[in-house]
Parts: sequence; C-alpha cells; structure tokens
Amino acid sequence: MNSNFDRTISQEDVLKRRATLLQRLHIDGWLLLIILMLAAGSLFVLYSASGKHWELLMKQASSFGLGIGAMIVIAQFEPRFMARWVPLAYVVGVALLLVVEIMGHTAMGATRWINIPGVIRFQPSEFMKIIMPATIAWYLSRHNLPPKFKHIVVSLVLILVPFVLILKQPDLGTGLLILASGAFVLFMAGLQWRWIVGAVAAVVPVAVAMWYFVLHDYQKQRVLTFLDPESDPLGTGWNIIQSKAAIGSGGVFGKGWLLGTQSHLDFLPESHTDFIIAVLGEEFGLVGVCLLLVVYLLLIGRGLVITAQAQTLFGKLLAGSLTMTFFVYVFVNIGMVSGLLPVVGVPLPFISYGGTHLVTLLSGFGVLMAIHTHRKWIAQV
Repeated sequence: MNSNFDRTISQEDVLKRRATLLQRLHIDGWLLLIILMLAAGSLFVLYSASGKHWELLMKQASSFGLGIGAMIVIAQFEPRFMARWVPLAYVVGVALLLVVEIMGHTAMGATRWINIPGVIRFQPSEFMKIIMPATIAWYLSRHNLPPKFKHIVVSLVLILVPFVLILKQPDLGTGLLILASGAFVLFMAGLQWRWIVGAVAAVVPVAVAMWYFVLHDYQKQRVLTFLDPESDPLGTGWNIIQSKAAIGSGGVFGKGWLLGTQSHLDFLPESHTDFIIAVLGEEFGLVGVCLLLVVYLLLIGRGLVITAQAQTLFGKLLAGSLTMTFFVYVFVNIGMVSGLLPVVGVPLPFISYGGTHLVTLLSGFGVLMAIHTHRKWIAQV
C-alpha cells in the first residue's frame, strides 16, 4: 500500500513539474493569445477612431490591464466554488440594478450607472452578463434534464427580473443580450422543441406589445430608421448612412491607417465606441474586417471546445452560454453598423472603447479558463 501511495505522490510531483507557468496559473494559452491580439488591434484602431486621443487610449489600455488581472484572478477559482456563490451574486446584481433605479447616475438621457464621486462610476447591468447565465446554469444543473415545466418557469422569472429593471433604464440592447444569455442556457439544457416553437411563435405578439407599451419613442424611431434610413437622412438615419458610407469607401484594402475621412472629419458619430468597425472598414477595407472576423471565429471556436470538454453540467452550461453570448455581441454590433439590424447601442467586443464592458468581458473569459484549466488538472491527477 505504501509503495502505491508513494507512486501516486511521485506521479503528482512529475505532473506539477511538467506544468507550464500558464497551466500553474490556470490560464488557457490559446484564449490568452487571441485576447492579446484583439487588445493590440483595439488600441491600434482606437488611436485613429478617437482622433489620436492619447488620454482615451491610456484609459483603454488601463481597462485592458484591469480586465486581464480580473481574468487571471477568476481563473484560479474552481467551478464548484463559483457555483456556491452564484445565488448571492444574483441577489447583489439585482440589488445594484434597484439602486440604479432609485438613485442612479444619468447621462445622455439614460440612468444606467452608479456614481461614487471621486472613486468610481460603473454600470451594474454589465455584471449581469456573467451573473445571469451563471445563475440559470447553477439552477438547472441542480435538477434532472431536460428541464421540467416548473424549472422553466423559475428560470424565466430569474431572467425577466433583471431584464425588466434594465429595460427601465432604458437600455434595450443590454437587456436583450442578458435575456439571450439566459435563454442560451435553457436551450443547451435540452429545452424541448415544443417550447422552442412556442417561443418563436410568441415573438410577433410580444414584439407588438413591446412596440405599444414598452419601447420609448427614440427606440421606435430606430426601428423605423432601420427599415428606411433615407426617410430622415439628416436626423435619425444619419448614423447608419455615414457608417455604410465609411465601410463602402474602404474598398478591399482600405484608405490606410489614420487616413479615414468619415471619422476624422466627424461625419461618423460614436466612431470610437459602437461604430468603431466602420472606422476599421474604411481604413483597412474588406481585408481588415475579414481578419478581425477570423480572430473572432478562433475565439468562439476555442470557447466551444472548452464547452465540449467541460466535465460538470454547470461548467458545460455556463461555458456554452458565455461563448454563444459573445457571438451575439459580435453579430449584433456588426449587423447594426452595416444596416442589417436596428441600432441598439451594443459595443464591438474588445475593440470598442469602454471600461466596465471590457472588464466584464475579460472576467467572462476568466470563467471559461477556470472551467477548462481546472478540468485539465483534475483529469491529469
């Protein structure tokens, strides 16, 4: 018995010695490499999109540093440990959304932030992008799958509470993304097709109800502008028209870095945030946009591999939802900027300027790394 025990210990020692620094830090090398590529590209494009604004560039670099730090810290926690704290995180997240509703900071006609003067200003709804899928994954993983009717109802209630609070800010784009992140978990949990067909059939009446009772006038105008941007070319249609002009003028190879006219002459609004891919398309052309899409596909593909290899139901549901939600971020932003979808104010992941959004996104990939690297260590030992 002692010889077997000694052999086991020696095998563990060998595995630990063989482990690379990244493995000991629970960091997935492929994910880290792709994220660093996107970070470098973001700073490169943002310098031009912001009009050579060094202060903005330094803030973005600081956000990347903070986000990567958060990613590394989160990657150290085992998924089982995360699952234990998910209910508390959900309660805190909803409580922060209530604080926003009562005494939130208002900017640009929306109340979405909590502002502590001289300390920090952050957007609680961003945190729900991770907390929401984690909550549904935690709840469903405690029950047999496919989920029963009562479990579906509870899951929908958990999803709708923060969705309604975010919708009141108003922030339809973020609300829909959080709704989608919870729905992805339900779908991956083996939701029966009759419920999926029923949800699709309910889209039209729900959309009509939202049009008359939920959407604000400016949100309705965005939909109308999407259907016919030329109806108000100097007003609500301006953003889409200028964005499409910027992308189209870039051609195949683009005009060159810092040589874009739409952004540098201030024709393109929000060029450093929601419409930054229009700057990329104008300066680097179709080739630049395709290269970015390839990097995104590599990131999504790695996320799906991690999902397939996850050893726990909670990890599999959470990893799959985070990966698919990231895909939705990319799809919605590019569709919005190119005129294929209504403008909903969704930033382009890793490329658009933004602090809370960037830190939250990197934290989500920290969760993915934790699910994958802890799985590898358990498999080895």
